[in-house]
Amino acid sequence: MVKLRWAAVGIDPVLVCNHSFRASGITAYMAGGGSIETAAEIAGHASTETTKLYDRTAKVVSRSEIERIRF
Repeated sequence: MVKLRWAAVGIDPVLVCNHSFRASGITAYMAGGGSIETAAEIAGHASTETTKLYDRTAKVVSRSEIERIRF
């Protein structure tokens, strides 16, 4: 169902799955200052190592970094 919805709005369904939502939620929580321990609890993970697999905060590019681009 997720892939069908993404395809319907023009996003390549190969790039997303149900885990994409979990990663988005954990990343948003961590970027907002949440702890990895609480994120693991919210996600229902027994280990924070599993939660770390979903944390994409290191891949988030800040606005200040984008503004470094000059044309």
